[in-house]
Amino acid sequence: MKDLTHGSIVRHILIMTPPIMAGMISIMVCQLVDLYFVSGLGGAAVAGVAAAGNAGFLVNGLMQVLGVGAGALIAHAVGRKDRPDANLVFNQGMVLSVLFALLTLVAGAALSRAYMRSIAADQATIEAGTTYLLWFMPALALQFATQVMGAALRATGIVRPIMLVQALAVAINIALAPVLISGWGTGHALGVAGAGLASSIAVAVGVLMLLVHFRKVERYVAFNAAQWRPQPRHLMRILNVGLPAGGEFAMMFIFMAVVYYVLRDFGAAAQAGFGIGQRVLGLIHMPALAIALAAAPIAGQNFGAANAARVRETFVKTALLTSVVAVGFMILAQLKPELLLAGFSNDRETMEIAFLFLRIISLNMVAQGLIFTCSSMFQGLGNTRPVLVSSVTRVFTYSLPALWLSTRPGFRIEHVWYLSIAATTLQAGLSLWLLRREFGKRFASQDQAAASVEAGPVAPPVRAPA
Repeated sequence: MKDLTHGSIVRHILIMTPPIMAGMISIMVCQLVDLYFVSGLGGAAVAGVAAAGNAGFLVNGLMQVLGVGAGALIAHAVGRKDRPDANLVFNQGMVLSVLFALLTLVAGAALSRAYMRSIAADQATIEAGTTYLLWFMPALALQFATQVMGAALRATGIVRPIMLVQALAVAINIALAPVLISGWGTGHALGVAGAGLASSIAVAVGVLMLLVHFRKVERYVAFNAAQWRPQPRHLMRILNVGLPAGGEFAMMFIFMAVVYYVLRDFGAAAQAGFGIGQRVLGLIHMPALAIALAAAPIAGQNFGAANAARVRETFVKTALLTSVVAVGFMILAQLKPELLLAGFSNDRETMEIAFLFLRIISLNMVAQGLIFTCSSMFQGLGNTRPVLVSSVTRVFTYSLPALWLSTRPGFRIEHVWYLSIAATTLQAGLSLWLLRREFGKRFASQDQAAASVEAGPVAPPVRAPA
């Protein structure tokens, strides 16, 4: 366990960010590798895998419920120096991970084809996306356990083990992708099914490695069979913090589904170009997101220790760091987008759309970095409802105009991206206002006490002589 309630906040952020970023980038690289090898199967396969991947946003929402809920409560317990509560939350989180995994497998088997029919541009895309989802669902189900174990480690200030496990799992995925997708060395190409199977095998190996780590190495939080019986009060503690954060990912799912819906009249090439551009954009978002995620356990431990000044300082320093990083990558995307998009498709129309998407959407990278920072701070404070409010606002301010414009004469694909910039900027402003209000509510008593100390003792009233 690492105490984050003392020492330089910037130093804590800079130490925690590289392992977080490495793990996140490795996962994104894995997705890009899948797309790279799937691109050889044709535009419909790329569009199908990209569209199917949007379902991951919905499952990631459930993962956020566990990761954010358990992570925030464990960080608060660490700040209070309450190890028994940290262990109880961890084990109850693992109980929920098993329940959510079973729900994911059942829903995936029942709804994959219906989902693809609702958003895909043609029958070939529907078939490719459905096949990929069915083979990819075990990977999504297993990641619930990974999410809880990773959140527990980050809440205690430890990030390296989860990075190493993710990196090895991604290496396995990358090694298996050409073998299973294209049949390298075997002569048995599984196509898009191979992409999903490679991910599922890799995630299974990663889960086993984390289980070994917790059994052999981890000491502050650990598995305790006596705490595996579901305890409704503690399950609700996790859900009360995590559900709004999960709702944020559900809003992202709706947002992305609307994008695919309005793009389908432009054809499979438009959906494939958007899918490639979105994956690359996610990759260049990773440094800013990693910095923001590092802030959550720092804010959480200091909130548990009732140190308002360090919580506020965490926000300021994190916002500055994410903005600097976002500006750097925005400039790269504007000046050299070909460096980021090279090699993902041989289809000219697909790549033209990907270039257009990246050039326009990269303009909102600073706003997105501030959204990441505010979201992470709300997680650290243990109140993620404002995050859901800002996400709902973004969905409505984007979706309604986009759906309306898609029915108007002269509707162009650029309108989809410009609307996204406007909605993201509005969300960033709302998130900053909501966080300022949250600070005022949470720290009012501490601010008053600090003001009294600064003012000094009050002099007794002077009485007039009799």
